[in-house]
Amino acid sequence: MSSLSLAVRDSSTMLRRNLLHARRYPSLTLNLLLTPIMLLLLFVYVFGDTMSAGIGGGHADRAKYIAYIVPGLLLMTIGSTVVGTAVSVSNDMTEGIIARFRTMAIHRGSVIVGHVISSVLQSVISVVLVGAVGVAIGFRTTDATPLEWLAAFGLLVLFATAFTWIAVGMGLVSPNAEAASNNAMPLILLPLLSSAFVPLHSMPGWFQPIARYQPFTPAIETLRGLLLGTGIGNNGWLAVGWCVGLAVLGYFWSASKFNADPK
Repeated sequence: MSSLSLAVRDSSTMLRRNLLHARRYPSLTLNLLLTPIMLLLLFVYVFGDTMSAGIGGGHADRAKYIAYIVPGLLLMTIGSTVVGTAVSVSNDMTEGIIARFRTMAIHRGSVIVGHVISSVLQSVISVVLVGAVGVAIGFRTTDATPLEWLAAFGLLVLFATAFTWIAVGMGLVSPNAEAASNNAMPLILLPLLSSAFVPLHSMPGWFQPIARYQPFTPAIETLRGLLLGTGIGNNGWLAVGWCVGLAVLGYFWSASKFNADPK
């Protein structure tokens, strides 16, 4: 069997293993999924009128605010979901199964590749569920073409892939599951410091660079533009650049940590 065929076969096996774990122990995924759903409902039904009035110059319009925050919550869903990947990888590293895999005739990289593919699939499913909640409470796209829908889906998958590799690295360097969860917490907090809930121009001047120069803001603005027909500007290229850069960084970080000899 060729090296490529071996890698594909073993990665598929590891993917099935991780999907079975997610199905048998869904509590972690469901708990992380509840975070963006609860924030969506909270900001729409508790803060919706006030927030929309502030954005709309004094005119409250909850429907417009739903349209504004859903793209940001979709990306926050990805950040929440991949926290579970960091925990899962850390569990594998500390519970001895990786040591067992190292003694078997399997492709070495298939273990983390299986985690990555499984996490991306779970992220896409979670995004669909949060999107369904958004539609149920009134979210509607504005004349998005099939090409724009395809671009939006591609951005979500690329974003999920990039942050999954970062989460895998966090899981590999964490001594236990609790530490992995804490290390991955910025992936949930960063959307709160972006344009997900309010426009950048409404933030204090000193805070705007923090919100602007981070990966979530250009991705949110790009997704918002694709779904709602607003301007994207150079945010599309910035979002793709962030995703590619983080994916490459996460891949090499994860590979170097996983392939290092155990101490």
